[in-house]
Amino acid sequence: MLALKLVLIMLIVMIANLGCTTEKRDFIGNRIELPAPSGSSDISVEEAILQRRSIRRYSDEPLNLEEVSQLLWSAQGVTNERGYRTAPSAGATFPLQLYIVAGNVEGLDKGVYLYEPDSHSLGQVMEQDLRPELHSAALRQSPVLNAPILLVFTAIYDRTTGRYGERGIRYVHNEVGHAAQNVHLQAITLGMGTVVVGAFRDDDVTDIMSLPDNEDPLYIMPVGKL
Repeated sequence: MLALKLVLIMLIVMIANLGCTTEKRDFIGNRIELPAPSGSSDISVEEAILQRRSIRRYSDEPLNLEEVSQLLWSAQGVTNERGYRTAPSAGATFPLQLYIVAGNVEGLDKGVYLYEPDSHSLGQVMEQDLRPELHSAALRQSPVLNAPILLVFTAIYDRTTGRYGERGIRYVHNEVGHAAQNVHLQAITLGMGTVVVGAFRDDDVTDIMSLPDNEDPLYIMPVGKL
């Protein structure tokens, strides 16, 4: 009976990971372990929903690693032993990649980092602070230049379309909306604001961030304290 249960668990994991490729970008230096995220706050879900607004102006105060950890976890953090995340994903194909462009974070060098949900850690992929370049690519929208960090969502579409065909494109777009709303609500609990930026030149963002050929940018989210 135990052996049968183990086989069933392995089959569930294999099915969940069908079409979920494991492309890896080269990291600069060692992986950065993030502080453990919190599972509670002083603000209720209902209050966070009431307060949610698109915020485009931020203070000059830096973020810290605990706050960065919480924001990244809210978007794509792992929430159970099967690897499921904070945002729903069609067939658990997990097409999203989440980067942080760090410009003003205590304890984190300026640069671009890829979030790794399974280990709740960061891998640095670029040393430059790309906010000025992304500001230009995003039609010079001021939050992209002035926020202490940018969260950049990209998608590897074939993780999802490999299982669902063209319909998978819709599922990917659904997923990034779920993840972005999580960031909006989490930002409220941290005394921060954010806005979803979708107006940018795709090819420019791809070039600036040196994205792999199978990866496409979807959202830029500036985040900062109020």
